[in-house]
Amino acid sequence: MHHNQGMSAVRSINAITFATALMAESIAFYEALGFELKFGGPTSPFSTLASGTCFVNLTRVERPEDVETSWGRVIFHVEDVDELYERATAAGLVAQRAPRDAPWGERMFPIFDPNGHDLSFAKPLTDESKN
Repeated sequence: MHHNQGMSAVRSINAITFATALMAESIAFYEALGFELKFGGPTSPFSTLASGTCFVNLTRVERPEDVETSWGRVIFHVEDVDELYERATAAGLVAQRAPRDAPWGERMFPIFDPNGHDLSFAKPLTDESKN
């Protein structure tokens, strides 16, 4: 049964929850990317950070080997990919690669969080943004 892509179509992902054995380091990492701590903290078993209307939840596990990171990649759409990359590198974060225009129509850069979760920060390329 197919539904039309009308009023009930999903527009974005609101929140993702990552396991972490490194709560303090993970909070600092996401804060360096512009997320703001809303709940929990470095010694908490669960923390929530927000940026715009998107949330990253962090749930603590005891051992680094209990963190599953090979399931996929999370893609965050941002207003300015290059500005975020500059902010991240200024904070000491190391991306896998500098921002580039990808063949699938996004300007993006990939980065791993302290637990090895695969993230991408991207913005769709339009005719207006190619000037």
